[in-house]
Amino acid sequence: MNLEININNIAPHWDLVVIGGGITGAGILRDATNMGLQALLVEQKDFAWGTSSRSSKLIHGGLRYLKEGHFFLTKMAVEEREHLLKEFPGLVEPLEFLLPVYEHQRPGRRTLKIGLSLYDLMARERQHRFLEKTEFYRRMPYARLPGLKGGFFFYDAQVDDSRLVLRLINESVAAGAGALNYTAATDILRNSTGDVAGVKIEDTETHETRTLETRLVINATGCWAETLHPSPEPGRHLRPLRGSHLVFSAEALPVNAGVCFVHPRDNRTIFVLPWEGAVLVGTTDLDHKTDLGVEPTITEGEIAYLLEGLNAIFPSLDISLNDCISAFAGLRPILSDGRLSPSAESREHVVWVEKGLVTVTGGKLTTFRRLAWDTLKAAKPFLVSQKFSDEHKPLFTRPPDRPLNRFGLADTVWRRLYGRYGQGADALVQAAQAQDLEQIPATHTLWAELPFVAANERVRHLGDLLLRRVRIGLLSPQGGKEHLKRIRALCQPALPWDSKRWKEEIAMYLELWKHSHALPVQRITPKRVKIFNPFAAVGQWFNRIATKIWPKRWRSNPH
Repeated sequence: MNLEININNIAPHWDLVVIGGGITGAGILRDATNMGLQALLVEQKDFAWGTSSRSSKLIHGGLRYLKEGHFFLTKMAVEEREHLLKEFPGLVEPLEFLLPVYEHQRPGRRTLKIGLSLYDLMARERQHRFLEKTEFYRRMPYARLPGLKGGFFFYDAQVDDSRLVLRLINESVAAGAGALNYTAATDILRNSTGDVAGVKIEDTETHETRTLETRLVINATGCWAETLHPSPEPGRHLRPLRGSHLVFSAEALPVNAGVCFVHPRDNRTIFVLPWEGAVLVGTTDLDHKTDLGVEPTITEGEIAYLLEGLNAIFPSLDISLNDCISAFAGLRPILSDGRLSPSAESREHVVWVEKGLVTVTGGKLTTFRRLAWDTLKAAKPFLVSQKFSDEHKPLFTRPPDRPLNRFGLADTVWRRLYGRYGQGADALVQAAQAQDLEQIPATHTLWAELPFVAANERVRHLGDLLLRRVRIGLLSPQGGKEHLKRIRALCQPALPWDSKRWKEEIAMYLELWKHSHALPVQRITPKRVKIFNPFAAVGQWFNRIATKIWPKRWRSNPH
């Protein structure tokens, strides 16, 4: 990504301006650029700052949506999963799943069999089978044994959500698009007939402003969508739902496949997911009533809920908070129709159109391409007609036939690098030293990724680097505090902050991590309080007296 692009030197006119730098906005930007449209994306915080870096990292159809009757949504998601697996190797990868079946469990074996068969039908490939008790326990040896009848084996897919967003943006910029983080759209300008005529933007840190000309503004701000465009549907409004996760070490929670099970308290599906060398546990589904401008955090109640479910399925592991590395919480933009249960609300997306302002909200990470396409079709009347294309083009460029293999990089490592960085993967490896092509402890991230993204992906703050460009902040104890010295040495040439700025960034990052990703009990720094100990006081008094009346040589002689 071109770091020279900023609010002062971008073009004054655009075919469309996308507000929102999450997965939906990034997908729209990529499709628009593929059509030859001049598109600009602005994000008031960092790219993927919100929901799109805080998901369960799954590309899946969602079996529970079948139970709730959302057949079309599930079918669309499964089809998109299959497409993404083919187009995004190294970034979207298959993930084996195990689903235990217990006596008196609901849904039971027969219902799950029907659901998984429909799942396979949608994917046009048989991908599941039932494992009898012995074989299932061999694959999932820490599972609760009493009442276990066996379980199902099936496939879904997994992704690094923030890297997906960044790759879409990077490929768009390489093709001529513009993308600015820490840039807010402060006003939508209209002409005498009320049609969109432009947008005013502001750098949220320097407070520099620009006015841009455009006939089309796309509002892809997720949970914030109604601040720009109130719902035109009576009785339907955005309902932000919070989903929280705990992150454990692979040693504490040794699973080799994804596990999904029903929570004993409310029969909601809980996932245990190996990811990037660690294990995620989630998610919750609760109304979020806190100010949307404040970064969401996991609550003590959510922690208790997730630990309760985890110990119900893996009682022998005796998992506790001492095993937890970090936590994160994100908000789902759900358009509510007034249902009492958050989990019963639809995950389908909606598109609203109003005189050049097109709003899209709702939807799933998995279906971002459909969201982008539906949005651009709705925006067609406000676009230059000859540039609009109904043809689907690949979102990503394909890898070279013979990639460079410096220092004997394993094929799996190259595949991962290419999935995350595209054509930039070759440059990343070329610039690296041999020792920097090693993995950071307890993660799949290479040290060489840090200076590359620092130099090429518009990093403004240390949190951008460690929480979204790479995921050390979630995967390493205390946010990777022990690695900060080496991180600074690697990244200082690309981030030419002076010593004062580096100290400030480190302090801000550690405070941010403490607020957003530490457990609630870790967020409070206890004060040192002196407690009077009468036994210690007597001992000190005795020592003072002894010092005065006993010769030193006697006190130092043990005999």
